[in-house]
Amino acid sequence: MQQLSAQDAQFLYMETNKSFSQVTSVSIFDPSTAPGGVVRFKQIIEHVRQRLHTSPIYKRRIYHVPLELDYPYWIEDEHFDIEYHIRHGRLPHPADWRQLCIHLARFHSRPLDMQRPPWEMYVIEGLDNIEGIPKGSYALATKIHHAAADGMAIINFFGGLMDLDLNGTPVMPNKQRVNSERFEKPSPMQMGVRGMMNTVRSPIKVANTFMRYAPNIVQTLKREVSDRQREAKQSVPSTRFNLETSPHRVFDSVTFDLDDFKPIRGLCKGSTVNDIVLAICSGALRNYLGHHKELPAQSLKAFAPVNTRKNKGNTNASEQPGNNISTMSPTLYTNIADPVQRLNAIHAETRQQKAAKRGVSARLMTDVTKHIPASTQLLAARLMMRSEMSGRMTNVCISNVPGPQVPVFMNGARLVHSMGLGPLADRMGLFIAVTSYNNQISFSITSCRRTMPDIDFFVDCLRVSKKELFEAALSGKTALSGKTATSKKTGSSKKTARKTKSKKKATKKTTMK
Repeated sequence: MQQLSAQDAQFLYMETNKSFSQVTSVSIFDPSTAPGGVVRFKQIIEHVRQRLHTSPIYKRRIYHVPLELDYPYWIEDEHFDIEYHIRHGRLPHPADWRQLCIHLARFHSRPLDMQRPPWEMYVIEGLDNIEGIPKGSYALATKIHHAAADGMAIINFFGGLMDLDLNGTPVMPNKQRVNSERFEKPSPMQMGVRGMMNTVRSPIKVANTFMRYAPNIVQTLKREVSDRQREAKQSVPSTRFNLETSPHRVFDSVTFDLDDFKPIRGLCKGSTVNDIVLAICSGALRNYLGHHKELPAQSLKAFAPVNTRKNKGNTNASEQPGNNISTMSPTLYTNIADPVQRLNAIHAETRQQKAAKRGVSARLMTDVTKHIPASTQLLAARLMMRSEMSGRMTNVCISNVPGPQVPVFMNGARLVHSMGLGPLADRMGLFIAVTSYNNQISFSITSCRRTMPDIDFFVDCLRVSKKELFEAALSGKTALSGKTATSKKTGSSKKTARKTKSKKKATKKTTMK
């Protein structure tokens, strides 16, 4: 028997009737590389059927403990039907980018059937009028509940479906079929006994956790107090993203070349791709709110999930899915007008927060939450979601999940583009999912109509923000080259002047003799 972890269960407890904890990954395939240049819907179903053994997510569902006295269990779905989970549709005329975004937003808005394994696939054909996408392409939108997987677990989920070449070589080695006995339904007696034991042992485990970290707790508390004082001075402003959200989702996306990020990194020594991602989002938020005359004097703050798996590059399909994440709350410095200064400030902020997350504080809080009783977690989550303070801790969620940097295939069709839609919480009305694939990086925006009715304008703001940094990087290089050339020219002139002066002295001495 396997229970959901405390972190997995949080995504169940935090749901409301208009905010569902589900993520949607969108993969666009070009079937021209497949045999005959065509991929049929039944071929996609059969391909997934053959790869069911690569992840336990496919066939297990959530089984709740009565009265939520303990965390739910994962059990085998005795009525599993793959054709229920994979559906089919087609873009209406004019089959353009706007129609695709509308289709994806509607698919993402609908809740999953939680009486079945919490995932769905939606094959969308007719992508014939989208710039940059080959005619005849189709999209595969896969929606998974966040309780079943975090960003990296979803990457591993898709790794079991994708191939490295046209010969069908899997991206990840095919493991033995998942043993269904591990997900058998617990009896009421088993749930009662385990629930009672977990409740009794919870305070003991919490105390043991504190004792284990006791030598470092004093230093940690001092650092936490210092951080809280600093954060108190930098209060989180209230924006349109922190107002009550509606259940109607909107979606859009923009893609950049990762090669353009290399010169931008030169603007700030030691900066990372993630720093540049935050800087681009920061500039876009500044431009967007400034356009609407809503830019606050204080800087906006982001909520950024961080993968805490020991081996971040792990693609082992046997590793249990679920959530293994921590978070950062970096200040975005939207109150700084200069894009280069903003990037430097963000880099200094993230470097400081990463150092803190590596310390005892993050590990302590993670270990403590593992041992909090389910009923307490449920009550705390619902109180938080109903409180107006739920949206005042941060302004926007920015999730950066790297993908494969080589072409991959499915059914012989080449993956040409990937995007993602993230979950919205009430009073957290903007989610920016950043995914990279094959030397491209996509910024995908999920919001609601009430919060962002002009989502296409925000996409333009992302383009402008990236362009500002890129042009600053190029102009910086030009200026540096000019400075170097001037220095060489000046040095050469000084050397010539010294030679002329020496010749004059020599001539003068000869004349005197």
